[in-house]
Amino acid sequence: MKIAIILGTRPEIIKLFSIIKLLHGSKHDCIIIHTNQHYSPEMDAIFWKELELPAADYNLKIGSGNHGEMTGRMMIAIEKVLMKEKADIVFVQGDTNTVLAGALVAVKLGIKVAHVEAGLRSYDRTMPEEYNRIIADHVGSFLFAPTKRQMEILCQEGIDNSQIFVTGNTIVDAILHFSKKVNDDLLKMYGVKKNEYFLLTLHRPSNVDNQENLEQLLNNISKLANLYNKKVIFPAHPRTIKNIQKYEICPPKNIHIIEPVGYKDLITLQKFADIILTDSGGIQEEACCLAVPCLVLRDNTERPEVIDVGAGKIVGSNYELMLKAYQEFNINQSNRNWINPFGDGKSAYRIIQIIENSVS
Repeated sequence: MKIAIILGTRPEIIKLFSIIKLLHGSKHDCIIIHTNQHYSPEMDAIFWKELELPAADYNLKIGSGNHGEMTGRMMIAIEKVLMKEKADIVFVQGDTNTVLAGALVAVKLGIKVAHVEAGLRSYDRTMPEEYNRIIADHVGSFLFAPTKRQMEILCQEGIDNSQIFVTGNTIVDAILHFSKKVNDDLLKMYGVKKNEYFLLTLHRPSNVDNQENLEQLLNNISKLANLYNKKVIFPAHPRTIKNIQKYEICPPKNIHIIEPVGYKDLITLQKFADIILTDSGGIQEEACCLAVPCLVLRDNTERPEVIDVGAGKIVGSNYELMLKAYQEFNINQSNRNWINPFGDGKSAYRIIQIIENSVS
């Protein structure tokens, strides 16, 4: 088989890492098409290096832009590559504009689409990602659902059960690989010790593109940290930094903004944090796998398993909800002993087996 893997962002690189590794050691012809949706070195190049991935066969250098403009440029460029390479299957992962563009181009060329992490739903149609993942699921031939919950969602939407496979989440593959390499010496760089800091990540437009929302979040998180004498380590997304500067926001002194970090360092910072505050779906999963409680800085989540097993609590930007959730985790340490719902770290192996069995 000739397999094309289309990716473009940091989370896609991480979650396709184990699949790429297996394919490049297999009998299959595998090409990587990188849209470069994430293009800064801190969000892109460092991850290729740390994950020891082969260089992309095609780098489309799309960069940023409005949704329509970005997706359109991606589709034009991806179509040229796929027409040249004549792939049998296209892999996409998640819910980005890269996923939407790759899935639409592939299906229009008659190429089968394999959607990794299929079936996630926030049921929030104000999120552009919701449309991307729904469309990818409904044009896909192979839908790799992380858990039975996503399989049930896909069946309820009328998708043929024969196209849906519960494989676990490939994030576990990556975490098991890299959690063995953590080095707590990193904490000295930031002047913190184990369990004596909060880790914060923020990047969603609803949180960082609105000055009032962004200021409120930073102030409420700072207030919570001060109450418990914790520092806040904040590896800031370029989009967030840009808006902090644009709105002339002066972050509270106990929030320490640092440059985005590589994956190994991010796993280290998560593993030794007292608690993680995030609006990222992937970080919710990682925190859950690393047994670190998570406060979800959103009003909903497409990872309900995190909430169900007690690994996370939805708090939005509300200080009272943050305080209550933190106290519940802090008072009863047994609340941190949940079962990881995302699999055993062999998701990539299952996915490749399913693809191979389908053409045998």
